[in-house]
Amino acid sequence: MASSASVSPAAAASVSGTHHRGLLPCFLRRLPRTRSRPRSCSRLHLAACHADTLLCPPGAQSPLAPAACPSASSAGGFSDWLLTHGLPPGKVSILERPVPCSRGGKDRPLHYVAAGQDLEAGDVAFEVPMSLVVTLERVLGDESIAELLTTNKLSELACLALYLMYEKKQGKDSLWYPYIKELDRQRGRGQLAVESPLLWTESELDYLNGSPMRDEVVVRDEGIRREYNELDTLWFMAGSLFKQYPFDVPTEAFPFEIFKQAFVAVQSCVVHLQKVSLARRFALVPLGPPLLTYKSNCKAMLTAVDDSVRLVVDRPYKAGEPIIVWCGPQPNSRLLLNYGFVDEDNPYDRIAIEASLNTEDPQYQEKRMVAQRNGKLAIQKFQVCVGKEKETVSEMLPYLRLGYISDPDEMQCILSSEGDTCPGLFGLNRAFTVEQILGFLPVSPCSERAVLDQLVVYLKSRLAGYPTTLDEDEAMLADGNLEPKKEVATRLVRLEKRMLHGCLQAANEFISGLPDHTVSPCPALYAPELK
Repeated sequence: MASSASVSPAAAASVSGTHHRGLLPCFLRRLPRTRSRPRSCSRLHLAACHADTLLCPPGAQSPLAPAACPSASSAGGFSDWLLTHGLPPGKVSILERPVPCSRGGKDRPLHYVAAGQDLEAGDVAFEVPMSLVVTLERVLGDESIAELLTTNKLSELACLALYLMYEKKQGKDSLWYPYIKELDRQRGRGQLAVESPLLWTESELDYLNGSPMRDEVVVRDEGIRREYNELDTLWFMAGSLFKQYPFDVPTEAFPFEIFKQAFVAVQSCVVHLQKVSLARRFALVPLGPPLLTYKSNCKAMLTAVDDSVRLVVDRPYKAGEPIIVWCGPQPNSRLLLNYGFVDEDNPYDRIAIEASLNTEDPQYQEKRMVAQRNGKLAIQKFQVCVGKEKETVSEMLPYLRLGYISDPDEMQCILSSEGDTCPGLFGLNRAFTVEQILGFLPVSPCSERAVLDQLVVYLKSRLAGYPTTLDEDEAMLADGNLEPKKEVATRLVRLEKRMLHGCLQAANEFISGLPDHTVSPCPALYAPELK
């Protein structure tokens, strides 16, 4: 399962104007380019003349491979490195897709892993030996991982990013040079050729105006900065590791912006392995993301088997089709923040609505106690899941009704109602458990109308906070001329608006179902707050 970056949540501050980012800046060290040299297509078939090296065993000729190739692309060196260091022959190709870029055609095509031959569900596409996988076990060696990670200051991603930055400074002397070069080529861009919003400029972040994603970017950026400030701690705690590097301590060797670029690149390709030791839990797997294509409705994922990481496909493939893996149960906001893409068919997509009891309410403590008895908090986040908007509204209503109670006697009756009879409550003479109380509050038509009206006003206000309407988003996407970052941002906000519209429709349906539409909403001095 792909990891959802385990970092202190953080987000986007101003980013440097440059768009071509790698693990290190050019002024620190520029990796020399390997010269293209003629290569026989008989040993490693090339999937296209700009395309990249097949990792299929000899004789498993891809139907996409041309008869002759004048030279190997950069993936040739990456593939050679994998095979030289023990990668078993597999059934995949490294192909490339053009980048719809806004930098005047300067971007090279992105690589991706595709089927090198026809595959059936259950086939092993490839298997990467653990010797080619970067984990904390390799980074920290014999150092105490638990002591480092339980400080709650540094994540696994920060450790992996720092390790690769120092390795990159060694240039071709590093074992990982071809892999780092491949990561630099991808620059943390997902399958839509878009970087995480953590690396967008302020003007590009304006594409997300109205979306909670804008604040998430800020929070994640702050978290990354806190980790950057703790990097020197890692240097001193893992002295046996870093003594091999004749460079300065991290915060002197790498400016924050460079660390953030490396962090985001690692975030986009880290894999969360299951049923392994803590030291192997987060892994950078060559042939893994971002070369693999993520989907939310896929079952295939990279798994640790003995001393290797294996991918078993969950569906048939024709040669040349991108290999798809599961990205975990993540909403689209997390997919964009971590991997730079949005999945239109994501069954795990959701947005949050935060409701809170009014702290100025004289009965705030009593209401908080009732909410806690029912598994809710004084500040409660309700998750609106795609396709289940009406269910979420139904879940919210009892909580909002609680906030509208003003009669102290009624409140005391609720507090003491567990298993008891509360005469006159809701006009009924029956017993209620505490769990049932919130499901019935209140019966008063004017209070119910006030609750629903507040919810409708909130949803309309939230939709009005976006600079474009849902119809305008649909029209822009149908036109097909959006710049890549604006397109992926528009896809995200369109999906958010659809869920909000679903909630609005549900609330209006509840209003339509009220028995008397002539009743005016009850005034509420201490109504719950929604945001």
